[in-house]
Amino acid sequence: MTLTSGEFTLTVNPVDGSEIEPLRPEARPAAGRRPAKRSAASRADRDAAARPPVLPGPPVPALPLLARADERERLVRLLGRGRSVRLTGPAGSGRTVLLDAVAADCADLAPDGVVRLSGHGRQQPAELLHTLYATVYDTRDERPDRTQLLAGVAEIGAIVLLDDLELGGAALDELLRATPECAYLLAAAPDAKAPSDDAHLEEVFLGGLGRADCARLLEAATGRPLTDEETAWAEDLRFASEGLPLRFVQAAALLRQRDELNGGSADDEDDEPGVFEERPRDPSHVPLPTLAQAAAPAELLASRVSESARAALRSACALGGELPHHAHLPALVGDTHADAAVAELLGCGLITPVGPRYRLAEGVARQLEEAGYGESAAEEARTAARHYAWWTGHASVTPERVAAEADAVLAALGGADVVAAVLLARTAAPALAAAPSWEAWGRVLRSGAEAARKAGEVAEQAYFHHELGVLALCEGRLDRARAELEASIGLRGALADKRGTVAGRRALALVTDRDREARGAQASPPLRLEAPPVLAALPPGTGAGTGTGTGAGTGAGAVAKQAGSEAVTQVTPVIGKPAGSPATLSQVYADAFTAAPQPGPAPAPAPFVRRPEPGPGRPRKTVLLAAAGALTVVALGTVVGLSLTAGEDPEQPVEPTVSSTPDAPAVTPPRVPGNSGNDSPAEPVVPPGAGSDPTRGGGSAPTTPPPAGTPGPQQPGPDPTPPATTPPPATTPPPATTPPPTTPSPTPPTTPPVTPTGPATPTTSTSSTEAQSPPASESPKTI
Repeated sequence: MTLTSGEFTLTVNPVDGSEIEPLRPEARPAAGRRPAKRSAASRADRDAAARPPVLPGPPVPALPLLARADERERLVRLLGRGRSVRLTGPAGSGRTVLLDAVAADCADLAPDGVVRLSGHGRQQPAELLHTLYATVYDTRDERPDRTQLLAGVAEIGAIVLLDDLELGGAALDELLRATPECAYLLAAAPDAKAPSDDAHLEEVFLGGLGRADCARLLEAATGRPLTDEETAWAEDLRFASEGLPLRFVQAAALLRQRDELNGGSADDEDDEPGVFEERPRDPSHVPLPTLAQAAAPAELLASRVSESARAALRSACALGGELPHHAHLPALVGDTHADAAVAELLGCGLITPVGPRYRLAEGVARQLEEAGYGESAAEEARTAARHYAWWTGHASVTPERVAAEADAVLAALGGADVVAAVLLARTAAPALAAAPSWEAWGRVLRSGAEAARKAGEVAEQAYFHHELGVLALCEGRLDRARAELEASIGLRGALADKRGTVAGRRALALVTDRDREARGAQASPPLRLEAPPVLAALPPGTGAGTGTGTGAGTGAGAVAKQAGSEAVTQVTPVIGKPAGSPATLSQVYADAFTAAPQPGPAPAPAPFVRRPEPGPGRPRKTVLLAAAGALTVVALGTVVGLSLTAGEDPEQPVEPTVSSTPDAPAVTPPRVPGNSGNDSPAEPVVPPGAGSDPTRGGGSAPTTPPPAGTPGPQQPGPDPTPPATTPPPATTPPPATTPPPTTPSPTPPTTPPVTPTGPATPTTSTSSTEAQSPPASESPKTI
């Protein structure tokens, strides 16, 4: 079932919970247009549906309206003038009968006819306004929001008859202000809430009947003239009951039952009873009821009706005075002919019509409970709850029928056990939501949530909280909707109910959007990457297409102002400002990054646009920073290149150099690939004929740097000698070793004397000689 509620589309889902979503754009024009009003025939059908149904069995005789001609004429006259009237009278004074007569007299006075409403159990005017709207307008699958409701009822011109009014004060004033073109006839009890002083209502009080009128009513209801004893008894009853017509209807029922018990007419007394006749042969005379029995006749009347009628009275006592529809009585009572019991009870005056249903008359429920009819109330309520749970969930039952039986359903919820109450609320809630009878829907959901909490049904409790959140969202109560939906999401998350959690989060997202709109914040606009219209309208000299030109900053303020007022995301190019020397660091950043004039949606990243060149004599700090960065990069590149290429000789490795300066870092010799530093040193290869240096006095040969992968000079061991397959010529000395540029030499280089008979000795520096200190086992001798 899908219906429209204001700006939302509500899909009633009895499994996972109702789904609510914004109204689609193609449906908005139809939703904004007010529906057409009903015709006279359609209003007549609607009025007949709002009245009690025709009861099966023999018809109940209609009683005359006595001693109400003056009140009737005055009410019609005031309503014809457009005045609203409040009719006050005690229960049983005949208010409903008088309203029926006035409705017949005022049928042609208003353009929208006569509308009958029931105010029983309604404490707020919203549901009454919705009922009035649905009665006059042809609304199918639509429930207007408050704005549409007030706009629609303001144009209704009808005479509204509101029976059993319970509103008063500010609530009644709201109802009257919302319908300025309607004339109201409000029937209320004396203990109802009084209207405010600004209501401007005419007051008409309805009292009891006189002595003669009471006797006439008693004769009309009995169907025969009264005896002298019965006339005196009627006068005493009038004094005790203050002449209320309901008491004399009940008294007439007592007289009819007495006549039946006394054997009927005098002609039947001479006939002998048959074999199968239940009438005794010598019937005893039944006297008139006492005055106390006539003042509280419920117990005596109930004892003389049929068993089906007594069972219906027990069900009504269990349901708080609500009598189920006569179609439900056979299932509740267990008698196929129990539907005829309603007419029997109505003729006895034990029930009275209230809107489209019947209730126990004033004071009858209390009298029956004192007589013991409420002892089985728990069992009767449980039976009614299970029956209504089956009936409301049946596919053939329309939501309108469930809404007409809403009061009995609510009464069964209040009296049944928690298990039956959860089952009934679970099946009745979707039907009431689709009716739409949302006041009853909310009451059913609250009762079901409480019953589910007591029964420990977490899944059902989550469902009821979800529905309460959806209802609050449709009614505009955002805080309540958020609380209910968050509770439902938490419970369903504990149950791992993915579908229910998704439905709850969707509804919660709508609550967040509506809350943002209510606080004045704009909703997130769709992304649209296009230039604002103001950029296209700028002259070529003032645009920022190339970033060059004298008018590059002329249109920046206008563009920023227009971009701040745009509701969509737009690409804002960077536009230069007039040249000027920045005085502070904040001005430098202000020039580089233009601040937005007012808060708005975050703009899309702007494309890179070359900024205008700075003027002569006015260097920009950004240019200096860029130059310094470039120089730093060049310097770092040079240092890295020198460090990588220094000492790289593919023919002769560079020996490590140790500086005498303490702060100078040591140079690590390169390693041969494939040989780690942890491998054992290779055996030195000594060429044939090599011996000790003759200039050193028998010392070791000149030290040369070890090959890659061999231990350094600091490791003890034999003097390593580089492998050489061809010894160098004696006449060609090797090139002198030069220390790195970063390591200063503390002493000038010295050249040892050359021996004429020996090979040439290479020239080394003092730092190199000190760096190549041999191990302790082969230390050189002192010259």
